[in-house]
Amino acid sequence: MRFEHKNEPVASPKKFHERLFRHISYGAVLIAISLGIGTAGYAFFGEKHDFVSGFYNASMILTGMGPVDDMTTDGGKLFASFYALYSGVAFLSAVTVTLAPIVHRFLHLLHVDETDT
Repeated sequence: MRFEHKNEPVASPKKFHERLFRHISYGAVLIAISLGIGTAGYAFFGEKHDFVSGFYNASMILTGMGPVDDMTTDGGKLFASFYALYSGVAFLSAVTVTLAPIVHRFLHLLHVDETDT
């Protein structure tokens, strides 16, 4: 994931769109993996959680909305705690990876010399 140095010209629109698509894909994969971990964990550790309930709980935790159903077992409580800690970092990482090309392009445009335009 190499970006242009400030002394290099701004990437072409085609290259920028390819980079943006690639970064959106990276973010989506991270979210999908995180949802898979959460869904499996809630379905395994939750006494009354099926696949759909596990997905619902994992989605709510991952986006920061909070848990929907309480976990009653010690294993479930531990899983929910660690998943919540992981989710905060994973969601922010996915957003950061997704927005990186846009922010870089904006900052790069600010550094372009007027003679380059």
